[in-house]
Amino acid sequence: MARNKYDVDEIYEEHFDLGQLKRLGRYVLPYKKDMIIAAVLMLSSSAATMLIPRFFMTVMNDMIPNKDVQGLVRISLLTLLVILYSVFALKIKIKITNRVGQTVIHELRNDIFWHLQELPFSYYDDRPHGKIQVRVVNYVNNLSDLLSNGLLNTITDLCSLIFIIFFMLSINVKLTLMCMCGLPVLALFAVVIKKRQHRAWQIQSNKQSNLNAYIAESINGIRVTQSFVREQENSGIFNRLSDGYRQAWMKAVRFNFMMGPTVDVISAVTTAFLYVAIVDMAMNGGAASVGVLVAFTGYISRFWSPITTLANFYNSLLTAISYLERIFETIDTPVAVKDAPDAKEMPPITGEVRFDHVSFSYEEGIKTLDDVSFTAMPGESFAIVGPTGAGKTTIVNLLSRFYNIGSGRITIDGVDISKVTLHSLRTQMGVMMQDSFIFSGTIMDNIRYGNRTATDEEVIQAAKTVCAHDFIMQMENGYYTQVNERGSRLSAGQRQLISFARALLADPKILILDEATSSIDTETEIILQKGLNELLKGRTSFIIAHRLSTIQNCTRILYVDKGKIQESGSHDELLARKGAYYHLYMSQYSFMKNADELAAEEKAASLEKEAALNTDDRTAAPAYS
Repeated sequence: MARNKYDVDEIYEEHFDLGQLKRLGRYVLPYKKDMIIAAVLMLSSSAATMLIPRFFMTVMNDMIPNKDVQGLVRISLLTLLVILYSVFALKIKIKITNRVGQTVIHELRNDIFWHLQELPFSYYDDRPHGKIQVRVVNYVNNLSDLLSNGLLNTITDLCSLIFIIFFMLSINVKLTLMCMCGLPVLALFAVVIKKRQHRAWQIQSNKQSNLNAYIAESINGIRVTQSFVREQENSGIFNRLSDGYRQAWMKAVRFNFMMGPTVDVISAVTTAFLYVAIVDMAMNGGAASVGVLVAFTGYISRFWSPITTLANFYNSLLTAISYLERIFETIDTPVAVKDAPDAKEMPPITGEVRFDHVSFSYEEGIKTLDDVSFTAMPGESFAIVGPTGAGKTTIVNLLSRFYNIGSGRITIDGVDISKVTLHSLRTQMGVMMQDSFIFSGTIMDNIRYGNRTATDEEVIQAAKTVCAHDFIMQMENGYYTQVNERGSRLSAGQRQLISFARALLADPKILILDEATSSIDTETEIILQKGLNELLKGRTSFIIAHRLSTIQNCTRILYVDKGKIQESGSHDELLARKGAYYHLYMSQYSFMKNADELAAEEKAASLEKEAALNTDDRTAAPAYS
């Protein structure tokens, strides 16, 4: 599913894999005692209700001809008890199966969500997030009925069918065989449509996934949509995807709806033949008594009821398989970035970071980093600059082990980071990404996200350090103000400051700031820089910035381009070389200088205009005195 989009169907397997059901059965296995209790109740209830036609036969053959009133009362009471027990068993069965079914759904959803959190960034780089979401919510929900009712109902109805056949054979073998002659025809029909039905549901799940992906993408990009007036075009795309889903759904359910009428037709034909046979026996003085014929007639209607349930379960089974394939495909996705089998806990970090001939590629054959080597000593601040797409963010992503390196080695304090657990490594690092993601909840919760044990006072101090305290206190509930997902109530600069406070609160030994001040105004940046200078003391820091004015005091500046470190040194050293960094700095300096000069000229012109107006006013004043 690499590089998948909302208009590209996912690859699916055409074969019917019962192994998916066996795997689902492992989720049900821990609750086998509850399922056995429910099954015993339903089987005993089914067996008891099978006696009712026998009761009728006894009434017709013995009690009515003999006018046995007491016998009729006893039979009536027994029938009432059977019905009451059947109702009681059904109530308990529904309670148990719903509890077990929803618990299994919860565990299955928890497993897929947990696994999604372990998957590396590369998994999300290649997939629309809507197609991931549909597996966690929609596909798992579609298994609810199968787990809550279908599985146990099928087992009990199958046993009921066996009971019915047993009672029917005990009454009349010939009639029983006539009743069963339609089963081979039904089985042949199910086999013929199975492959096409399974494929139709797989296509339907693909179309549902595509539609969900586009909805998620459209919601995330709604501001861009409205800014560029793309509503009509997007509605056209949505309608096309929705119509594709509708057509796929109609085709899939058409196969499901074929099963029910087929069962009804076969049952009607065989039942008609049976009634003809029963009437013929009664008219021609056959061996069967009236009571036998009445009892057998009662069993005929019961015979096809469980078969209808089994046919519906067969439909649900084929539908569930198409969803299970996607669910288990996600759970089985290899975790590329994970703890090594012999991984150890990362010792407390002092901050020496070494890149030793590191190379990395997002796509095979295209190197994003090529033989990168450098060493950062504890407490040093490293700035990484260069053109867009040069590999700056990739360097810090590899340091955090968000991706596995292609070749080479990265060590912290001499320890290879690929040999330690991810948790022990990342808990000692503070990372602020370019995307200042804000979670739904309070501002306090968002800042405390990286350090759940932090006190309110520590949260407030972190906010003060990054100059976020003042604007937070101006909000209606201060730090307990509720913010929406992605921080839609906040400006870009406010979101960055909150994310900055979140990273700082973790009190990391290694601090990574990826464009941390890109959305902050110059005045706030100057104030923030003072707090940062104090914070960076004693920490190894990596700062990616396009504003070169923010990194002039860094210990070393790495100029990265085309996946390599082209230049390395302090700000003054790199300017003296007059290389790539020098030209980058001078272009920014020239731009800022021109901007300042333009602002000064505009201000001077404004002052001259104001002075001229004042002069005109003073000159004209006597005329009105």
